[in-house]
Amino acid sequence: MSNLTLSHIFIYPIKSLGGISLQSAKVEERGLQYDRRWMLVDKNGMFLTQREHPQMALLQVNIKDDKLEVTHKVRAMSKLQIPISNSENNSFAVNIWDDVVIAKQLNKEVDLWFSEALNLDCQLVCMNDDSDRITDKKYTPEPKQVSFADAYPFLIIGQESLNDLNRRLKEPLPMNRFRPNFVFSGGEPFCEDTWKDFMIGELKFRAVKPCSRCVVTTVNQDTAEKSSEPLETLAKFRNAGNKVNFGMNVIACDEGIVRVGDRVEVLAT
Repeated sequence: MSNLTLSHIFIYPIKSLGGISLQSAKVEERGLQYDRRWMLVDKNGMFLTQREHPQMALLQVNIKDDKLEVTHKVRAMSKLQIPISNSENNSFAVNIWDDVVIAKQLNKEVDLWFSEALNLDCQLVCMNDDSDRITDKKYTPEPKQVSFADAYPFLIIGQESLNDLNRRLKEPLPMNRFRPNFVFSGGEPFCEDTWKDFMIGELKFRAVKPCSRCVVTTVNQDTAEKSSEPLETLAKFRNAGNKVNFGMNVIACDEGIVRVGDRVEVLAT
């Protein structure tokens, strides 16, 4: 396989809000540090995403001085600052897919800000360090802890895979439609489909399952407008068992630091 290089690293601290591009990141069992450790839920504790609420795309998150900073991409609203460390808050059960997870509430001011920004009655929760949420045993015989990500700690996509898709689309799409953690350059389109064990720099990872894609990929991350693409085109050539796959779900075998520019080496396919 030709030279493969880690070209981008992304985290999404608050599930389904705007992501952050990093030059380096800390790999933990649950995912990259700070990735999807926060989540918005409704008054019943049910998780919220862009699937039903595309306007969530309009909230951008950044990390500054040990705080999450949230801004609205379109509306003039005061920015929200949330301390990253908060230990004394109330815990309660929240639902994400089929999992029930113990999470911490933040505070009423934070909840009011999000409710106004999204025009939606919601509250922000944070995953406890000792929260128990594990990956699907069907695909990961040794279960791994996972954040509030949909199902797995990491997602990797080859830049060539997006380039191949974009050649088929009337209007090319940016990578942010697919919300990966790792993007690599080099190789053939969709070569990641065949990977099993691989290295990024000094750290070992395992690809466990193709990522089946949902309507979030059809939401423009700058405007929150929805369209039929890329799912319509992907369905024509990336369909497997009524699912449309793009990218690979990944677990980490090691913990440590990865950096943009690290070599990616495939060990087993």
